[in-house]
Amino acid sequence: MRKLFAFLTIGIFALMTSTASAQTPDPEDVLVLELKDGLVYIETLPEFAPNHVRRIKQLARQGFYDGIVFHRVMDGFMAQTGDPTGTGRGGSGRNIRAEFSEYAFDRGVLGMARSQSEDSADSQFFIMFAPGHFLNGKYTVWGRVIQGMEHVDKIKKAPQGSQSGQVEGPDSMVSLKVLADIKPKTE
Repeated sequence: MRKLFAFLTIGIFALMTSTASAQTPDPEDVLVLELKDGLVYIETLPEFAPNHVRRIKQLARQGFYDGIVFHRVMDGFMAQTGDPTGTGRGGSGRNIRAEFSEYAFDRGVLGMARSQSEDSADSQFFIMFAPGHFLNGKYTVWGRVIQGMEHVDKIKKAPQGSQSGQVEGPDSMVSLKVLADIKPKTE
């Protein structure tokens, strides 16, 4: 936990200075994803997907995502997580209606996984390694990585040529928290 707060202090400073020319995101609209290799800062996009952002933040605040594996990771495409069973068939038990937009699936964009039904998204999401514009308007975009994409790039991937993208011995999310909820410890 001490390591997390040390990273956060450095990360928050870097986040604030790197976005000084642009508008600094509200800490309520930033998620901090802790991976084995470091912290990833995700700006949520409530203007495009208010219900998805609300649900992701609710689950993050409950600790739902902590320890969940990246069960499907395809090099050059995306890393998928959010299933507590680790199989790709589980979720939180509550579907969310689709909120499609024109926001493009570029590198670092986060989208909601779903089945064939447009309104079947639940807790599973994916982070794009590369542009995937064929997903535009077909999957809900709810966030984008604003810092730490190099750590996402290090997530263990499925073997080359794997059609399913299933990972043996997958990496996991250490934690996913709302930045506004993280209070540095005072000693």
